[in-house]
Amino acid sequence: MSVRTQPTESAPHRAGFACFVGRPNAGKSTLTNALVGQKVAITSNRPQTTRHTVRGIVHRPDAQLILVDTPGLHKPRTLLGERLNDVVRTTWAEVDVIGFCLPADQKLGPGDRFIAKELAGIKKTPKVAIVTKTDLVDSKTLAEQLIAIDQLGQELGFEWAEIIPVSVVGGKQVQLVADLLAPLMPEGPPLYPEGDLTDEPEQVMVAELIREAALEGVRDELPHSIAVVVEEMIPRENRPKDRPLLDIHANVYIERSSQKGIIIGPKGQRLKDVGTKSRKHIEALLGTPVFLDLHVKVAKDWQRDPKQLRKLGF
Repeated sequence: MSVRTQPTESAPHRAGFACFVGRPNAGKSTLTNALVGQKVAITSNRPQTTRHTVRGIVHRPDAQLILVDTPGLHKPRTLLGERLNDVVRTTWAEVDVIGFCLPADQKLGPGDRFIAKELAGIKKTPKVAIVTKTDLVDSKTLAEQLIAIDQLGQELGFEWAEIIPVSVVGGKQVQLVADLLAPLMPEGPPLYPEGDLTDEPEQVMVAELIREAALEGVRDELPHSIAVVVEEMIPRENRPKDRPLLDIHANVYIERSSQKGIIIGPKGQRLKDVGTKSRKHIEALLGTPVFLDLHVKVAKDWQRDPKQLRKLGF
């Protein structure tokens, strides 16, 4: 005898794209990494360090969120700046929800209004305000910031789908962000296989990890002058199966020969440190031991030269 049971009613699976926007250094990359649970976006305390759209993928039983990390929108001063702003606007038009990151410890400024005004022009996409760095303020300051953000939406004629306070450092409410973004996604099956964390080509991610290490501790004049290109990644021949080694050859490009000394450091120590630090992250990302060969090269004024920009992947 067979017994037929009714299938249990469960909420439909959802999958879609979310992007985090905000002025430079608002905590977008850090939030992406916390949600995905692994380092996929380069983080740095220098503004304007993200140049590639890194998609982090969050797998949940009920939903799949693909997080698109865009460069910070800003008033452009160079050709590179203009290209970055174009990337941002194109991305906004294509995602299912936009998360606007606003740091709790900084009053709303002209940069935030500039972005909010742009967002107001994108009518159909739900907009979520994510108040980052809440661990840096007391509850009164946080409450004032939440009210100011709510009013900003009203002034510009739109309503936030959600306003979410979050502290990535304390791990506070990071999952809540995912819980609130998931229902805003369209119904549908997962778009990426379980286990994928990003669709960024490995070479691009490796280059970003090297660039992040190279940015650390350099003087203020260098942040945008550094670009990294991974020339090749090849498994070392004749290695035993249980002891593979990946050879990575990469060039660190700067704009002027006078910057070479800053990157290389006295007796080459800085460049060595950059190699050691980035190699750890690269090995964790790729799951294999790595031999990293770094060279510093000058690409004169590459940020203003269309030909150089193309060569360096912009």
